Amino acid sequence: MTDSGSPAGGPGALGLFAGQTDVGTVSRPGACAYDAERQIYEIAGAGANIWHAHDDFHFVWARMTGDFILTARAQFVGAGVDPHRKLGWMVRSSLAPDAANVNAVVHGDGLAALQFRRAAGAITEEIRLAIGAPDVIQLERRGDTYIMSAARFGEPLLAEQVAGVALGDAVYVGLFVCSHNDAVTEQATFENVRVVVPAKNGFVPYRDFLGSHLEILDIASGQRQIIYSSPAVFEAPNWTPDGGALIYNSQGQLYRFDLAARAPALIDTGFASRNNNDHLISPDGRMLGISHHSAEDGNSSIVYTLPIEGGAPRRVTALGPSYLHGWSPDGRTLAYTGARGGAYNIYTIAVDGGAETQLTSAPGLDDGPEYSPDGAYIYFNSSRSGLMQIWRMRPDGAEQEQLTDDGYNNWFPHLSPDGQSIVFLSYSKEVEPQAHPPYKHVYLRAMPAGGGAARVVAYLYGGQGTINVPSWSPDGRRVAFVSNSAIA
Repeated sequence: MTDSGSPAGGPGALGLFAGQTDVGTVSRPGACAYDAERQIYEIAGAGANIWHAHDDFHFVWARMTGDFILTARAQFVGAGVDPHRKLGWMVRSSLAPDAANVNAVVHGDGLAALQFRRAAGAITEEIRLAIGAPDVIQLERRGDTYIMSAARFGEPLLAEQVAGVALGDAVYVGLFVCSHNDAVTEQATFENVRVVVPAKNGFVPYRDFLGSHLEILDIASGQRQIIYSSPAVFEAPNWTPDGGALIYNSQGQLYRFDLAARAPALIDTGFASRNNNDHLISPDGRMLGISHHSAEDGNSSIVYTLPIEGGAPRRVTALGPSYLHGWSPDGRTLAYTGARGGAYNIYTIAVDGGAETQLTSAPGLDDGPEYSPDGAYIYFNSSRSGLMQIWRMRPDGAEQEQLTDDGYNNWFPHLSPDGQSIVFLSYSKEVEPQAHPPYKHVYLRAMPAGGGAARVVAYLYGGQGTINVPSWSPDGRRVAFVSNSAIA
């Protein structure tokens, strides 16, 4: 594992950003304060407006080239003076006040708009979004096309876009605040700030890879923290029962990431050096379950167990491919996805091995089986009804029932320790239902364990490897996951 060498929130006093400036003419200088522990930016700015052929505002920026995805959760501090005060993301060709630019803006009165000036000195144009007072703001560049997406936290993103805005390859990218009344200073906070460099055109999944961020999400507040970053790919964090570490896979190996030391250490898995992202910790915290691609089995994934501190793996499943996802609360049984005769279904087996029991047989792909904490159900995802959806059944396969039906492809349900909530991964319906590819716009969503309305708890770039395995903290307050970006 190679560390990026930079703190997760960024190496400098401005976190992810390199500089800050007042653009145009302002009577009150702006400022940015960055809280590195909470990874929150507080930006103050004055300025008359960002409009027509001239801009006056405070800008916190970095220089970037190529395509990118900018996301933040933002809000003004206080009631404010002018309802047209503005905050958001901006991309500029230069720091000149009349520079060509694109910005994703939210006004103090809740108006959200994609604004753009096509050339230096040109009049600003806008496309208004059909949403009021969003606090999640995203701006994506794809060549000369810019896409603004916005949402009220918990809801899906709504998008508008503009094409043919040529700002040049090297641009200024950052966060801004404008008071719309130059006699006053307005303040705004920005959290969950992410600057993502996505997969390039021609990128081949599973041959080419992006870097990884290890993140922790506070479920109640929605606040996220990047605790570790690497240009190498890693995936699927398990939270240890003592709350002290996360276990993830990277390049066929497993690592234990100490949350106090903020550092990973290799786990000795013996001959099992081709482990995928389907791994588990036993309920008592003493054992690991792994899915290793065995050369003796035609490189099929086979389930093994070993001591959590490392050691010689012990084979459990006789047949492959088998992908481990669930461990019964009493520690006696493993649940996994098995491909038998070309069909993917849910199976269980005693932790010591033996005959496997097939639980599902419906057409389509069944995957991701996980026991509820009381052992009363196995939750899983299935494409049998069209899109990939969340289902549950009794541990013997009885009473199979669908819990989601909402126009998304939903994967990998994970039960909270109290058994009351589920967190799962959602792709758009444009993604093939039986695929869970990497490097896509995805949501983490939460809903009651018995079904009901789902709410978005994280907006991110990821997918395969983000949250394939159980990753709730023991206290039920947080979830660990992986997001992706090219990282130098």
